[in-house]
Amino acid sequence: MAGAATAYSGIWKLYKPHLKHFNVINITLVAFLCSISYLLGVWQRSGATTAATTTTSLMAAVPCNGVDVNFPISLSSETQTQLDFAAHHTADDFAALSPATRHFRACAAELSEYTPCEDVHRSLKFERDRLIYRERHCPDKSELLKCLVPAPPGYRTPFPWPASRELAWFANVPHKELAVEKAVQNWIRVEGDKFRFPGGGTMFPNGADAYIDDIDHLISLSDGSIRTAIDTGCGVASWGAFLLSRNILAMSFAPRDSHEAQVQFALERGVPAMIGVMASNRLPYPSRAFDMAHCSRCLIPWHQYDGLYLIEIDRILRPGGYWILSGPPINWKRHWKGWERTQEDLNAEQNSIESVARSLCWKKIKEKGDIAIWQKPTNHIHCKINRKVIKFPPFCSTPNPDSAWYTKMEPCITPLPDVANIKDIAGGELKKLPERLIAVPPRIESGSIDGITAYIFQQDAELWKKRVDYYRSLIPQLREQGRYHNLLDMNAKLGGFAAALADEPLWVMNAVPTATNTSTLGVVYERGLIGTYQDWCEAMSTYPRTYDILHADSLFSLYKDRCDIEDILLEMDRILRPEGTVIIRDDVDVVIKIKSFTDGMRWESQVVDHEDGPLQTEKLLLAVKTYWTADDISQKESGDIS
Repeated sequence: MAGAATAYSGIWKLYKPHLKHFNVINITLVAFLCSISYLLGVWQRSGATTAATTTTSLMAAVPCNGVDVNFPISLSSETQTQLDFAAHHTADDFAALSPATRHFRACAAELSEYTPCEDVHRSLKFERDRLIYRERHCPDKSELLKCLVPAPPGYRTPFPWPASRELAWFANVPHKELAVEKAVQNWIRVEGDKFRFPGGGTMFPNGADAYIDDIDHLISLSDGSIRTAIDTGCGVASWGAFLLSRNILAMSFAPRDSHEAQVQFALERGVPAMIGVMASNRLPYPSRAFDMAHCSRCLIPWHQYDGLYLIEIDRILRPGGYWILSGPPINWKRHWKGWERTQEDLNAEQNSIESVARSLCWKKIKEKGDIAIWQKPTNHIHCKINRKVIKFPPFCSTPNPDSAWYTKMEPCITPLPDVANIKDIAGGELKKLPERLIAVPPRIESGSIDGITAYIFQQDAELWKKRVDYYRSLIPQLREQGRYHNLLDMNAKLGGFAAALADEPLWVMNAVPTATNTSTLGVVYERGLIGTYQDWCEAMSTYPRTYDILHADSLFSLYKDRCDIEDILLEMDRILRPEGTVIIRDDVDVVIKIKSFTDGMRWESQVVDHEDGPLQTEKLLLAVKTYWTADDISQKESGDIS
């Protein structure tokens, strides 16, 4: 009983930070009023026609680029009846509770690729040294656009996965520059109204799949030990795209370009990617997150700034993780003429990189052809001893190695958790796939996540299986493989939503809000999932129309006193594809307020009951973003409004 009580209190702490207390008289009064309301509801509806038993669409089909396309949500007949407040309110009562609808206009057509925190014009105000101007620089509150970012003219629903790995509609990302600039490297080609991605890369002329095979011959990519990877300076993310078919999730990132739109192409292909750059801030991931880090001619100056960028890679690599480098200066004796650099320069660069790697206690385990691989130690016992000889970099004294939201990089080694034996793995050993996904993560087993026990973790996993099954009952398209591919969980907690969908051909970006008291993003990565830190009072580092589904569990309650609901909703609209789906779950009063905004945002939405029935105060808002493009914006409607 004591264990169950502890588990219950832990789950309640995770999901319901405040519990209102009622005395016996109040409970009796509420029960009496509910009974009277229920009887009145039965009397009012006694003559009503029985709801149709067939599944009906939430919205009618609309023309999409000349083709009739159904919206992605179809709701079962149970959800098509009156909003289920019958035990408490009549429909008229619900209407009276709803705030007045606020309508939002479309932004100007030229903002169809607007990325607020990486705005090209704003970035020019910041330092160019070390690419600081390409980091996140978000607009202040007075600069926020209060309008809906349009899709470009002719926008079409992306090809379903896996076809999207090779194909994208030109109208969706209308930029030919990259196809011209990288024509000889087989990155991307324009074929009529489509882009084709042959899978080539600067350092893998035979295609990403063959290149990955070369890596697999050096370290095993198929035994389940490598699940999460990060691709720095990813280009159009062909490496990550072909790793997906091998059950490896790669977080790809590259800077926001003024014309090339590399990350935008990656996302259009259905590959996990974010706008990002190695400059002065830490990458927005926890320590010990990735099994493998990769750079294929990514143009990051690893040997400069006292090895600061390799030090940051060391922070986010798990114990025993791998760093893979191909391109300059690897194999420089063969390529130096083509790279138009001197042998002395390339040799000096390689020696500098080797020196930094040794100072981090990494071991170079392979160099074959154009690929070199280093491995991070599984613990820091020897590394702490050799600090007596190798003075730089020292070990960090920073108390929180997972802090990574606008946290500056430091020229020091992030210490691994202490171990008792040289053969121990710092922080605990990770299981191989598929067990890794359901096993209790080491951070929870060690008790380092406040208030979360192994039992609570297991109960949370079961809870999300139940919730995802309920979502499938409400949204039949969730049962269709390939219908959705790019998903975002905006308040991921322990990653339960993503884990419940792990067998589907899709990926979930697990965002852990910086507003939470406890960071669980390290747990998400230990499960073999990927994600990022995010403050939802600011825009996400991604392009418009990134995601097919947005899932927001208790997000608006979390941000209730931090920023405006409308700003979060407008950001959701920006990053959601036309005809994309939104699932919001929150307390009923919050959901009603949200709906008053979404009704004015060109979304079609409906409130439905909690999976445990109508008496639960938490409700769900299911919504679809309607299809419209910049073609539909009239001249007088263009622009933003307050």
